[in-house]
Amino acid sequence: MPIAVSRRIVIPALLLGCRAPEGTPRAPDPAATPPAAGGVPATARVAATPAPGPTLDPMLSRSIEDTMRQVMRRALADSAFPGGIAVAGRGAGILATVAVGTTDWGNRTLVDDHTVWDVASLTKVMGMTTAIMQLVQSGRMELDAPAQRYLPEWTGRDKHRVTVRHLITHASGLPAFRAYDRITTRADSIATLIMAEPLTWAPGDTMVYSDLGAYLLGRIVERVSGEPLDAYVVRHVFEPLGMASTRYNPPGAWLPRIAPTEVDSLRGGKVHGKVHDERAYYLGGVSAHAGIFSTAHDLARFARMYLNGGALDGTRVLAPETIGQFTARQRADRALGWQKPSRGSSAGTRVSERTFGHTGFTGTSIWMDPEHDVFVILLSNRVNPTRNNPRVGRVRTALADGVLAAIGAPITLPTTPRQ
Repeated sequence: MPIAVSRRIVIPALLLGCRAPEGTPRAPDPAATPPAAGGVPATARVAATPAPGPTLDPMLSRSIEDTMRQVMRRALADSAFPGGIAVAGRGAGILATVAVGTTDWGNRTLVDDHTVWDVASLTKVMGMTTAIMQLVQSGRMELDAPAQRYLPEWTGRDKHRVTVRHLITHASGLPAFRAYDRITTRADSIATLIMAEPLTWAPGDTMVYSDLGAYLLGRIVERVSGEPLDAYVVRHVFEPLGMASTRYNPPGAWLPRIAPTEVDSLRGGKVHGKVHDERAYYLGGVSAHAGIFSTAHDLARFARMYLNGGALDGTRVLAPETIGQFTARQRADRALGWQKPSRGSSAGTRVSERTFGHTGFTGTSIWMDPEHDVFVILLSNRVNPTRNNPRVGRVRTALADGVLAAIGAPITLPTTPRQ
């Protein structure tokens, strides 16, 4: 198949003195955003100040774009995915964007920065974790409170010992997941099974990356905020950041822009416009562990907010202190909800200790390094047509190392060959 490459360098408007194009999503008037309980607004307007850190150098942009283009073209030639897009930037704006391939094998719809992707487990940080950060900073949730304070109906042996911190660091004692969809496809029945799942380990003893723990945290967000999870994250995170193409359960009108994922015979063929994760799908498309769809354009705005200490374009979503608290390493390769770089991780070998990010099963990743003021994003549908395709791991690492090398970051982690 011929390699389709969309090549471009985005020179930021702040360098050229030009305004944003017509139709650019803008944050809503914060005066229209009611305060959270306790009088603390979920988002707030702040004075516009120049982003700290290095400037957006056009020559650096070209160097990074060339590096990313080589990595992405190799990935396409290696059939790592039918199409994908990589974005690198700083808090001040985009450095480079490279899109390759098409949204599906054999079609003619080229990938661009408005292609909509199932971001899989990036849902955990874009939605659940960011929501919890807001609720903690407003004093409405406590990390060291028992989970049963917020979900008293979650009962069973030793569950009274599980704290919110245990859940968000994947140390609750819950298993990774259960194939409940093989037992039932009813959302209420799956929810009942999750709530009844016993602990496999003692709380705090063992770290196991758990979709079940994430699901419970989503329920806690709903209980504390009084809003459905999908409505909360749109209202308090995505809309304030101008992320107009980010949400759970995308509408049918988006279908031509959505990249299909895996062929699933139980769901009638290739999954298109519905969440790939089976448990999230049968839960109605909304869960804290999976379900969000987004674009490169929107995810870059999300990353810029984090690198800018929680604010973007005059709207504050998080406090800098909250970001520091949640992105500090807790144990092994985990912060509070976030992944931390480690030997052999997809963050590569040149990132600083302050780096945080996450990966997604469908072929997505985001890494942000505040020390070097840089982020690297990859969006792809590597599970199309089958999940038995591990090549995207090398792509993530090569992108991160290439971008960090271009900005002069030294090697900080030992290299580990990837399978």
